[in-house]
Order: sequence, then structure tokens, then C-alpha cells
Amino acid sequence: MRLAVVIGGGFYGTSIAVYLKRRRGFDRVVLLERGERLLARSSFVNQARVHFGYHYPRSFTTAYRSIVNAPRFTEEFGRVVFSDFTKLYAIARRNSKVTIRQMERLCAEIGAPLEPVEPKLEALFNPALIERAYLTREYAFDADILRGVMEKRLRDAAVEVLLEAEVTGVHQVEGAVEVMFDRGGERITLAADHAFNCTYSRLQTVLGEEGVADPLGLKHEISEMVLVEPPPELAEVGITLMDGPFFSMMPFPARKLHSLSHVRYTPHAHWQESKGVDPYQRLAGYHFESRGDRMIRDAARYVPAIARARPHSSLFEVKTVLTRSEGDDGRPILLRRHMPGGRLFSILGGKIDNIYDIIERLDLEPLEAGR
Repeated sequence: MRLAVVIGGGFYGTSIAVYLKRRRGFDRVVLLERGERLLARSSFVNQARVHFGYHYPRSFTTAYRSIVNAPRFTEEFGRVVFSDFTKLYAIARRNSKVTIRQMERLCAEIGAPLEPVEPKLEALFNPALIERAYLTREYAFDADILRGVMEKRLRDAAVEVLLEAEVTGVHQVEGAVEVMFDRGGERITLAADHAFNCTYSRLQTVLGEEGVADPLGLKHEISEMVLVEPPPELAEVGITLMDGPFFSMMPFPARKLHSLSHVRYTPHAHWQESKGVDPYQRLAGYHFESRGDRMIRDAARYVPAIARARPHSSLFEVKTVLTRSEGDDGRPILLRRHMPGGRLFSILGGKIDNIYDIIERLDLEPLEAGR
């Protein structure tokens, strides 16, 4: 009997578990999630954006993959996608890392719609600070509905889901991967044909000694996303100001509010991955103090109506990126097969639609039976 173990019950972990059962012929797939429910951490605490490429003018590959993958995600997960709002992108007159010409050229090259805004929408912006605004096509997704969809897919595929299962060790042995975890006071070891580490910020932590000789090159930050009640004129509008120390505000369907993030104020702390530091333990010990007032105040310089947005709450989480992507803000995927022909994989995607890039890469990987 071929057994695969997937560690991490976010969108990537749940998607890969279903993929392994339905498309790669594993007789048994076990999904281990350390929390009390699925899709509850980074799959929920993000800006819930379905990217169409506009967000990455300095990374052509990421922008192009977004415009390719977004329609696939929209078609496959239509009921979770929220498109009933107007999405605007704007370019600042000063301190922007991208020019109007660069933005327009990128969108032309990847085929992303970019139109001038009508006067009513243009009036939202402070002309002294905004050089140009565009009407774009970009959607949001409801993370709560997405959780329900993935739970049903797991059930239909007969994937075994074990919640509150804390992985304590992963070791490659002859012909198998041993995954050790604690659950309900019991210590359990599964000897799997293959294991897939989809734990996002804990990718390196979960590997333990197994990953010391094969570092993944991760950077973490404690980030704050503020949920706000928008003023009436922004209730059906999303705005992203590109590309520098600016902000983005758009609908967050799971809470029927708007999310507000700011390049300067959203990151509270950051560090390079190092042995023995569990990012979630660092988050748990952090002194949370919202910067929502500063985000609103600065964003209102560019869009005055934002001054009347009412802070509701803040969501804090660890955000993890590959250090090699810092120079251009790209979001490349990571699919690492530890050891040549090894049976342990580590997987990281920068945004939700990257799942299709991951699946395409996994299709090329031989997943032979073990001992």
C-alpha cells in the first residue's frame, strides 16, 4: 500500500493531498495539521487577492504566471471568488519604483487589461501625489468558503485528516520517510513512501536536523493586516498604490470588511531563517501593537476618503518569502526534493494561484513505491 504524508493543512497542503490521492495513485494519504482547523493561518491571514499580474511590475515571470493562473483559479473555485468591486491601481508621483511607462508596458506584454479611470473615480485621488490611476481586473476570495470547499474535496478523495497533530521529526530512511508526531498525548510514527512539507513559515523548523545540510533560504516577518470599515464611497472599491512605501486596501470577503496593508507599517519585525528558531513561537511572544492609525493616516494623503475608514481589528501572522526574491518582489515557487531521488519534498508558494505551478512541477517528479 503506497502511503503519502502531507504536513500542513493550508491551501497548498490540502490541494496537494487531494492531488496525490486522485492523480498520483496513492492508496492512502494522511494530512497532518497542528492547528484545530484547516486553512486557518496564512491561507486566511493575507489580503485574499486573486492576482492578475499588476502587483509585480518588477518581476515579469511572477506577473506572467499570475495572468495565466488567475483565470484557472477563478474557473475552478468560482464560488469563492468575489469580483463585485472596482479595482484601481495608481502610480505615485514620487518614491515609486515603477513608472507609468513600465506599468503600461508590462500589462501590454502579459495581456492584463489596463484602462483609464472615469472622472468620478479619478476624483478619489490627490492629484498632487498621484500621477495616474488605472482601472484593472483583479478579484478577492473568501477564505471561509474556500476552507469549506477544500474540506469537501478531502472527504470526497478519502484523505485522512488529523488535526492537532504536532510533527516532531522527519527522517529519510532506506526506502521511506519517517514522520513523527504527537496527537492527543500519543506519539505516532508513520513510515511513508513520500512526505510533503507544506508548512509555510515552519518549512525549515519541521525538517529539523534533516534540513540543516539543505537550507531553504527563507526570510520571515511578523506582519499586520488591518481590517477596516471603509467609507461609503470606497465600499465597492479596491485601491493599490504602486510600487514603493505605499498601501493597498481592498475587500476582505470572509469578514465583509476591507483589508489595509502598508509596505512601511505592515512588517513589524523580520529575520533570516536560522536553526532552532520557530517563527510561530516568535510570533506568539511578540508584543502586538497595531499600526492601523499610521496606515490610515499615510494612505489618506493619497486617497483622502481613507481618513474616514474605521479600524475594526488587526490580523497578525508570519509572512515568509525566499530571500532570493527580495530584489524584485517576485514570488517564485519553491519545490525542493531533499537528497537526489529523495522521498521528502518541501513546498512553498508565494500566492494562492501558484498552486498550479506547483502541480505542474509535481507532475514531472517520479513518485515510486518505497520498501
